[in-house]
Amino acid sequence: MLSVTVNARGEIAEMRFHTEKYRMMAPAELAAAIIEVVERARRDVAQQVSTAMGTLVPGDSAAREQAVAGDPTALLEELGLGNVRSPK
Repeated sequence: MLSVTVNARGEIAEMRFHTEKYRMMAPAELAAAIIEVVERARRDVAQQVSTAMGTLVPGDSAAREQAVAGDPTALLEELGLGNVRSPK
């Protein structure tokens, strides 16, 4: 019925309804379904990011945990890249 794509930070990038079943759902039921799918997508991408980060930073690194949680600043500092800015 519903699919959600999130980016590496867990932010919703795309939401797609595959049927019109949602039109027949009570608002609370629809909200619960959306939350469930979004949370599943966030857990999946967090696991993927964690796996990818594990190759760069030791598993017990607090910086790694912050990066996985969506704040890569500490990880960049630990890697010596804290002052890197994106081009304008």
